[in-house]
Amino acid sequence: MGYSYRDAGVDIEAGNEVVERIKPAVARTLRPEVLGGLGGFGGLFKLDLAKYPNPVLVSGTDGVGTKLRLAFQMNRHDTIGQDAVAMCVNDILVQGAEPLYFLDYLAVGKVEPQRLSQVVEGIARGCEMAGCALIGGETAEMPGFYAEDEYDIAGFSVGVVNEDKLIDGSKIRVGDILIGLPSSGLHSNGYSLARKIFAPYSLDEKFPELGESLGDALLRPTRIYVKSILSLLSGVEILGMAHITGGGLTDNVPRVLPAGLGAKIDTTKWERPSIFSLIQRLGDVAWTEMYRTFNMGVGFVLVVRAEDESLVRQKLDELGEKSFVLGSVIMGEGVAYEDGNTGIGPRE
Repeated sequence: MGYSYRDAGVDIEAGNEVVERIKPAVARTLRPEVLGGLGGFGGLFKLDLAKYPNPVLVSGTDGVGTKLRLAFQMNRHDTIGQDAVAMCVNDILVQGAEPLYFLDYLAVGKVEPQRLSQVVEGIARGCEMAGCALIGGETAEMPGFYAEDEYDIAGFSVGVVNEDKLIDGSKIRVGDILIGLPSSGLHSNGYSLARKIFAPYSLDEKFPELGESLGDALLRPTRIYVKSILSLLSGVEILGMAHITGGGLTDNVPRVLPAGLGAKIDTTKWERPSIFSLIQRLGDVAWTEMYRTFNMGVGFVLVVRAEDESLVRQKLDELGEKSFVLGSVIMGEGVAYEDGNTGIGPRE
């Protein structure tokens, strides 16, 4: 008797079981513009041209990096999907785009239906938070390439904004104000350094300053800012936005600033989650490195006119979003930090 695909490590029936398990979760994310359902060769989405008569499509793709290793170690797979969605939809939100739909790619060593359905449940939850449809995906079983208990995840999202509402930072000028929205922790960046520092410790370790286990603090999912920011954009002028991911405030804030302009940030203006101070202390990490590797408690940044700051923060509060003034736009390049404690910049 000859070999079968299952003999080679690929279980088609298990893959079909995953599809059946995830159908209810996917159905919860659907929007009226979605045509058809799961099973087609391509996802179908009919753009609402009444709402977007001059549409610009904005797309983004990303993964969650080595945060996956923690999910494997803790055998918890219900939140990592939200991370994948967040990394994509928060990026396209920066330009004022409403996320329309999301697709996922899962590459696995062995299809384990319960584990993979948990991952997709997390993806669907993230899509619900962002108001976008989970319109399709791919699960690739690759025995001999990945270990049986491992997988990788990547996502792709498409959004839309009317051309006259596109936010590109071009109106930003000296004196404009930077407003920060808090992160929930590390989000999905800096894990290679964090894992190296915490390697000697158990993920069950309970450091007093964390108030929870180390694993819980590290696996906390990335926040999704979409619904709050889209609601905010309908009532006030936002000049620029930045999603604080790899590169931290140091590299991401300048991405939205016109040439010749920089930012002055006062790091005493918000409360950093304790996980960052713990990483810095245990790893003796330079503060300049910390602010270029991690979000340091700031997940999203808005740039507004000084005269609009109070109104913007009031509206954010009404939307249930905490906010704080990070600093301002200045002449120059990059980010100049002010902090009398960490020594990363002078105090005037």
